[in-house]
Amino acid sequence: MDHDERAGLPGSHGEHRLQRELGTESRADRFYDEQVLDRLNPRMKEFVSRQEMFFLATADNRGECDSTFRAGPPGFLQILDDMTLAYPEYRGNGVMASLGNIRENPHVGILMIDFSRDRIGLHVNGRAQLVADERMRQRYPGLPIDPVPGRRPQMWVEVAVDEAYIHCSKHIPRLVSAPLRQGTDDEQAWGTDDVKRKGGDYFGAAAQTRSG
Repeated sequence: MDHDERAGLPGSHGEHRLQRELGTESRADRFYDEQVLDRLNPRMKEFVSRQEMFFLATADNRGECDSTFRAGPPGFLQILDDMTLAYPEYRGNGVMASLGNIRENPHVGILMIDFSRDRIGLHVNGRAQLVADERMRQRYPGLPIDPVPGRRPQMWVEVAVDEAYIHCSKHIPRLVSAPLRQGTDDEQAWGTDDVKRKGGDYFGAAAQTRSG
C-alpha cells in the first residue's frame, strides 16, 4: 500500500495521488488551507438560509452512487448549529433511493448553487442519519410547521458537517427567477401526488414499458 504523505489533509487518498501525478499539490494545499472548513461560518449559514434547492449525492455500502435534487421554500434546509444541518423528507415515489443509501452508508454530499444572485456554490460533505419527525421536534422545538394542512414530513435527514467549501463561480450560468403564476402549472406544489404536476411520463418510460 502506498504511504500517503498527505495524510491528515482534507480529501481522499485518490485525489492526493492525482495531485502528485499532475503537479497540483501547491494549488490544492492553498485551497485546503484557505477554503475548506470543518463547520459553517456566518457567511455560509446566511447562504444556506436563503437556498430553495440543493443537489444530494449518496452511495450504498458497495459504493454504487445516486444523485438527486431537493427543493423547498427558503429555509427548508435547516441550520441547527455550526456543525449540523437538517432537511425534511416527504412522501415521494416510494423508492427511497437516497434514504436507503444513507441507511447503509452515512456519507453524503450536498451542493447548493445560487444561480441568480451571487453565482456561487457551497459544498457540504458530512455524515447523515434519519430521524423521525416527532423525535426531531422534541430535540428542536423551533422547527417550522409545514403550511399545508395535514402534511408532515415522514422523517428528517440530519447531517453532521465534516467539510464545507466554496464552489467557484466559473461556468455557473446566471439564471433569472421568474414570478410564479397562481393557478397554473408554474405554481409550486410541494409534496403533491398529482401525476401531472409531478411531470407525468415525461420521458415516455411507462409507455415504452407497456409497448415492449
